[in-house]
Amino acid sequence: MPGPTSDAPHDARPTLEAVAARAGVSRATASRVVRGGAGVRQALVDQVRKAVEELGYIPNHAARTLVTRRNGAVAVIIDEPEARIFSDPFFSQHIRGISRELGVHDAQLVLLLVEGSGDFERVTRYLAGGHVDGVLAFSLHTGDQLPAVIRRFRVPTVYGGRPGRPGAACELAVPYVDCDNRGGAREAVRHLVSLGRRNIAHIAGPRDQTSALDRIDGYADVLPDGDPALIADGDFTPEGGARAMAELLERRPDLDAVFAANDLMASGALRVLREHGRRVPHDVALVGFDDMESVAEATDPPLTTIRQDVVGMGRLMVRLLMERLNDGVSGPGSVITPTELVRRASA
Repeated sequence: MPGPTSDAPHDARPTLEAVAARAGVSRATASRVVRGGAGVRQALVDQVRKAVEELGYIPNHAARTLVTRRNGAVAVIIDEPEARIFSDPFFSQHIRGISRELGVHDAQLVLLLVEGSGDFERVTRYLAGGHVDGVLAFSLHTGDQLPAVIRRFRVPTVYGGRPGRPGAACELAVPYVDCDNRGGAREAVRHLVSLGRRNIAHIAGPRDQTSALDRIDGYADVLPDGDPALIADGDFTPEGGARAMAELLERRPDLDAVFAANDLMASGALRVLREHGRRVPHDVALVGFDDMESVAEATDPPLTTIRQDVVGMGRLMVRLLMERLNDGVSGPGSVITPTELVRRASA
């Protein structure tokens, strides 16, 4: 015969009230800890987290959204072609840092790519719909429409990379995280000068991005009277670096050093130098920027490069955004992270 039945559900989900009771705190305190809010003593935070783990409490997302008006999701918007995003290790490391820190804050990452006008319209509709609590945007270009859309819908945002030229009004109004691009470029060129190189070329990144412009400025800081023929434009890709290197060799076959604005362009430059019978570093010293280990340590010889903490910058972007979401912090809150020279066999 079947056993006795009970009206009580065997799989009833533990409630926030049960968590508060187990932790010995008020429901408001338990709620604040679960939502990731600040202002709770660490001892109480530990008690609530222990209670959550013991009871197996899972917050009701729909109910939490109604109360907090938060979605628990953050949009990461990258204004680059899809092919570049999934082939350039810079983007994978940046997203890795963002994803790790969002996990700490129990928030989801929503990746939005902007490659053409259709993508821009789709992203605009998505932001207008209020589906995310904030935005992390990077790899923006001069004249990009995205900042205007963000301002229009008043979405809390942190930018990756300085969003304007020095003195630009928009630069004073938005928070961002960037590395010391100009200082890193100076360090790279000074290193080449210290090796006794005199005809130092520069393969620049796209001039509609502030990171590339800052690295050009750093090069010029050390070589203010340099020959303009020693600067060629690239596009942060290996192919762009190869084209620029071929152009430089045609213009100035006497060059004896190259500072490339990123490691991918340096890898393309290295290939062209080898094709032209130039030994690196004996005939031409070469320095990159970023220290993407999958690139810098895979070249032959390995690249000397300027290291920036790309994963750490992604995490900083999230922390800056969460401060604004949780505490209503206003103001730029910009963070400039240091760079360092990593010496390998290429210079």
